[in-house]
Amino acid sequence: MSWSGHFHGYGPWIGTPTNYHAEGFRRPPHTDPPPPPASDDDKRAREVLARYREVAADFPVSNLPPLMSGHWLLKRNQTSAERTWTDPAAVREWMTTLYLESPPFEREDGKRAYVGLDVKRAYALDVLPRGVDVSWVHYTRTGNIVSINAVCCPNRHHRDLTCPLPPS
Repeated sequence: MSWSGHFHGYGPWIGTPTNYHAEGFRRPPHTDPPPPPASDDDKRAREVLARYREVAADFPVSNLPPLMSGHWLLKRNQTSAERTWTDPAAVREWMTTLYLESPPFEREDGKRAYVGLDVKRAYALDVLPRGVDVSWVHYTRTGNIVSINAVCCPNRHHRDLTCPLPPS
């Protein structure tokens, strides 16, 4: 499997499980808006159209992680030159730094709740050069969720999405 491109880093997003699990806010809007209400009495159609407009306005500017990692590329205001790389090792180091700043919780029984950082680092360095996105998501000691993401660009699963910021 060959791939040629670069990487964008997104995160860390740190927030409550309630916000993270609100999937409706983590999906991009459909490309075609719903039809307008046929009449003033069509309450459901007005609600659907209002919800579409809300998502269309909020999704691109929200820092809430999308359900599909490639959809980060739609959040152009979340992309920066400082988090755009051509070297997968640099991506891995950035992700490692953020992971260590907000490590996962440790179980009281001493068993591991998540795969170790060494495994995460090896996996990232293995798959990023092949164009596979990497997402590290975990609960912290305080009960928040941390999401750190590296997105390959061009993206294998969202070929129609354009690059938000080519590397300089």
